[in-house]
Amino acid sequence: MKSKDKSTLVTAILIPVAVGTLSALFSGNKSLYAAVNKPALSPPGAVFPIVWTILYILMGISSYIIYVSDDAGSRDALKIYALQLFFNFFWSILFFRFNLFFMSFVWLLALIVLIVSMIRSFYKISPAAAYLQLPYLLWCLFAAYLNYMIFRLN
Repeated sequence: MKSKDKSTLVTAILIPVAVGTLSALFSGNKSLYAAVNKPALSPPGAVFPIVWTILYILMGISSYIIYVSDDAGSRDALKIYALQLFFNFFWSILFFRFNLFFMSFVWLLALIVLIVSMIRSFYKISPAAAYLQLPYLLWCLFAAYLNYMIFRLN
């Protein structure tokens, strides 16, 4: 891999990691998760930063594959990617900072629709890039369950 390609890959990985880090910083009240009533399948709070870091790295690698492709649809696919990152950024702020459990659930459903759209657009360009996004989709579906149940229980 050329030096330019390596720096592009690193940048592609750092973008979603930075989005996640900034979102966590702006979210503030992480003790909220320990304080609310949670459903039976709730993982310990320590699991979330580990999982999200892995997911953000996979997102970055996936976006890099699309970015370096010569496909005419890559620009539109990356626009969907950017939009879903925007939704991803604001979900935890709605949930943790503002305690808007129902609004954050609806926001998360919109994010899931965007993720599915992104996966479909990525698949047309690179099935590998699309497959790298599947853990993200599955985690967000699980997060939707947790979010909805927290809304119901609180």
